[in-house]
Parts: sequence; structure tokens; C-alpha cells
Amino acid sequence: MNNNGVHIEDTFAEAFPMKVARLVITADTPAWAQHAAVAMTGFATSVIACGCEAGIEGTIDKKETIDGRPGISVLLFAMSDSQLAKHVKNRCSQCVMTSPTSALFSGFSNQHDKAKKVPLGSQLRYFGDGWQISKVIDGVRYWRIPVMEGEFLCADHTWQRPGIGGGNFLILARSRAQALHAAEKATQAAQGTGVIMPFPGGVVRSGSKVGSKYPALIASTNDAFCPTLKGQVKTALPNDVASVLEIVINGIDEESIRSAMQRGINAVCQLGKQNGIIAISAGNYGGKLGPHHFPLRKIMA
Repeated sequence: MNNNGVHIEDTFAEAFPMKVARLVITADTPAWAQHAAVAMTGFATSVIACGCEAGIEGTIDKKETIDGRPGISVLLFAMSDSQLAKHVKNRCSQCVMTSPTSALFSGFSNQHDKAKKVPLGSQLRYFGDGWQISKVIDGVRYWRIPVMEGEFLCADHTWQRPGIGGGNFLILARSRAQALHAAEKATQAAQGTGVIMPFPGGVVRSGSKVGSKYPALIASTNDAFCPTLKGQVKTALPNDVASVLEIVINGIDEESIRSAMQRGINAVCQLGKQNGIIAISAGNYGGKLGPHHFPLRKIMA
């Protein structure tokens, strides 16, 4: 398959099941909602070392938030119920409750057939040292926690549902500058409801394979896609590829990831071979990592 001179390799992205919660942060201004969201999603690129994967899903107009203020939607992924609950509590208490003018609400409801409660205000309320009070509005409990600035308003709980981590595609380019330019275009296009790209700027330069020559490591550099190792390993790269960047996409379901991958790959292919884009590939482990497979050619057909 060829798209504007860019070869679409006959391979698939391999992804795995996760748990996901959506949290809505509001504040007096968009800037302060952004400050809280950025802090909350820091050090959350990979469960390998961060324990969770998180990112900003998008902005929410004040006409659509519970308290009528500017909002930001965040998605947080983890491998288990307990890990998700732990990171929701820690990140919301340390990064959202501390941020001036912030309030915190659930972005999911209990409508999904596998929805489960995740404690939120029911845990953070203890910071109020007995002065906290609760209100039930339209069947939902909220907590008002006194803080020096005024009060922190927080939903009693949020909801989790099944999610998917590890959707991806690889950009194979003639130079580092061309690969980075394409990756920036890809992340802009792929951004949307239901997905996040948890790595810095949505881009990964240190893609990994499972395992290592060092027993303590569960993952190591994906040598088949390292341009500097051509001739020393069994390379997966054509001779004219000098740089590879990966876009990793987590989503609330398969369709969200498929759509984001399609948008991102299309954006790269629009640049074409004339701008140094040689091919699109994907990271997989032969089906051993997870049950969710995203064939590139089927997506782009």
C-alpha cells in the first residue's frame, strides 16, 4: 500500500487492556485549569516506570461544565482497579486540590456496563480536618473542602471503565528534522475525544521491545528500528531511513484508537515522500503483548 509516495507496511499495532478514568478539572480561567491538568498528568508516560499513563484529552467550554467555568478533560489509565484508584487519589490531591480556583468532577457516568466507582472526594475530604461538608445535587454527592483560598469543590467519586493502551504507529523518515515535523503534524491530527498521547508532545523517540540482555529490565531499545544499528542487528529499516519516531495512543475503546491512528497517519502521508517520509510501520510483539490489534492497511483502506 502506498499513500502519496509513503509505503504503508503490512503490519499491526498491538495494544493491551487497561482501566481508565476521565476527570474534569474546572477553574476561574482556562490558564488555571491548564496548570492543574498539566501538573496532574506529569510523569505519566508509561506504566513501566510511572505506574499510570495520563494526558489531557481536550478543553471543555464553560457552557458544558457542571459549574459553568472553563474546563479540561483528563484521561488516566492504569493496569488494575487498585492502581487506578491510587493514582487518581494521589494526583488529584497533590495537583488539583492544590491549584488555585480548581474544582474536580467525574467525566464518566455509570452508564457503561462495566463502570466501577473510583473514590475521589470521599477520600480527599479528610484534608478538611472535620470542617468539610457535603451536598447531594441531582443524586450526586459533592464535597466542599475548606482551603486557604476559599474552598475546593470535588465530586464524591468518579467512574472507571475498560480502556486500551499502546495503540501506535511509527514514522520512518529520511532525517531527524523531517521525522519530528511529521510527528508534530500527526499528534495535532490524532488529538480528539476518547484518546490521549501520554508521551512528551505525544511523541516517543525511545520505542522499546519486550525484554533485555540485562535481567533487571523488562523492556529495552527497539534495535530493529534504530538507524545507528544498521549492519549490526537484523534491521527493519530501509537504507534511506535515518530517523524513526513513534506515536503512542491510549483510548477508551478500539474505535477511538483506530480513528486517531487514521487521522495521524493521514497527516503524515500528506507530507509525502517529497518531504522525507519513507514509510509508516507499527510496534507489535507478534500478538504476545495484548489482544487488541490494529492492522495499518485495514485502517488506512
